[in-house]
Amino acid sequence: MSATRAPAPPHRQRAVDLVRTGRSVPTLLRHLAVAVAAALVVLLVSYQLDSYRNFQLATVAAYLCATAGLTILTGLCGQLSLGHGALMATGAYTVALCQSAFFDRGVTSGAVLLLSLVAAVAVTVTVGLVVGVAAARLRGPYLAGLTLAVAVVVPALTVTFDGLFNGEQGLPVPVAPAPAGLGLYFPHERWQLWMAAGATLLCLVVLANLVRSRYGRLFRAVRDDEVAARLAGIHVARTQVIAFVVSAAGAGLGGALLAVLAQSVSPGAFGLNLSLFLLMAVVIGGLGRLAGAVWGAFLLVVLPDLTHSLTNLFTLSPATAQRLEGNLPLAIFGATLIVVMIAAPGGVQGQLSRLTRALRARRPAGRS
Repeated sequence: MSATRAPAPPHRQRAVDLVRTGRSVPTLLRHLAVAVAAALVVLLVSYQLDSYRNFQLATVAAYLCATAGLTILTGLCGQLSLGHGALMATGAYTVALCQSAFFDRGVTSGAVLLLSLVAAVAVTVTVGLVVGVAAARLRGPYLAGLTLAVAVVVPALTVTFDGLFNGEQGLPVPVAPAPAGLGLYFPHERWQLWMAAGATLLCLVVLANLVRSRYGRLFRAVRDDEVAARLAGIHVARTQVIAFVVSAAGAGLGGALLAVLAQSVSPGAFGLNLSLFLLMAVVIGGLGRLAGAVWGAFLLVVLPDLTHSLTNLFTLSPATAQRLEGNLPLAIFGATLIVVMIAAPGGVQGQLSRLTRALRARRPAGRS
């Protein structure tokens, strides 16, 4: 009598099914339509806001590239990274060096910025590939330790090689003004918002299609169960490296956009706190969902204003106020993370999704 094979555990069978199945939905057109609608909304909103609010929205767009990339790596593939601030610094310093080189040679056209952004993404992808190959061999705290070392080493290199990176003072990022066709008095912050939003929407379209593609199913299969993924014929290490490279590309673009918006770059802006903030923002927004990355990016921009408003409520000495503003954001982020994990384990976007499903489930009962 032939022996029968015992059925696979549900979580392993789900990991195998994620690779072998999948709906062929025309997601590209849908994502492009959403991106066009979002671009129109940004265009209309930019005329209604003042310069400072436009700059804040542009900063949200820059952070969104990094949080979306980290969502792919941590939420979709299950790899923990504490070094995305260093990857953002790589993109920021690359765009600064490229822009300075172009302007020193008298090349100041608007297309130069596009080349600098592409170079920033390419260099960061290379760094992410090196780190990803090493990270694919590590698990748990060892993986966190590796990425933590990257977060500490990369900013330190900018201080060590001060002849190239100008040490703690950082580098300027020369940027051409808005096109003359927009008018002589066209607000520079509005043009910054348009540039950042355009680059971010392009990044989100690519990542959204990647999530819905075969690679997205591979990422989820590896995240759910590596053993089941290997049984399904998936090269786990290669999949994890691909996820790290994709995430590094988003972080490099986000760092480059931040440097362009601030028109300067320094190592203090990309310290370990930024890496921790990025990870907590992704978890609070909703791990594994690109929409959750949007909430996390907004939180990264709103938090500094919130802490500044809180410190202004008290009469403090300048030294005490400075220390409070330096430590209060991390404390607020930590407290928010604890509250969200207790009240909404799926993050802000997960809670909204559950509410939406509950409302849809009540509609047929109400009509009947």
